[in-house]
Amino acid sequence: MDDISQLFIQDHRRCDEMFVAMEQAFSQGEWSRAEKTLDGFIHAMEHHFNVEEERLFPVLEQASCQANGPIRVMMMEHVQMRHLFKTLCTAMQQRSKETILGITDTLLVTMQQHNMKEENILYPLADRFVAELGEEIALGITGSG
Repeated sequence: MDDISQLFIQDHRRCDEMFVAMEQAFSQGEWSRAEKTLDGFIHAMEHHFNVEEERLFPVLEQASCQANGPIRVMMMEHVQMRHLFKTLCTAMQQRSKETILGITDTLLVTMQQHNMKEENILYPLADRFVAELGEEIALGITGSG
């Protein structure tokens, strides 16, 4: 069984790959593919956020007061990224390639910084304080639970 860090890091990489495919479709002006990859990317990110917010964060917050600050920061960043998703969808409807690429640049930097904080701070806390929940968390990430 993988630890919590490994599970979430693997999911980060999966979402990153979806982001790259989406950005390529936008760059090439392939609007049909761009729309499909955008929908898939947002769905994957929302699923990832929901597993964190509904399964990981509440138990981690109860297990360790050290996690409270990082969890608040992650929640704020989830809100920021969700706003970027909505902005990206609007730009997609308008077929505004320049606007889309600007938003994806901002989103990429935001995601990279967010993931680094989770992978270096929050997930190690989870491995330390709630490792026994790894299987339950894994079921949530894979969509089997």
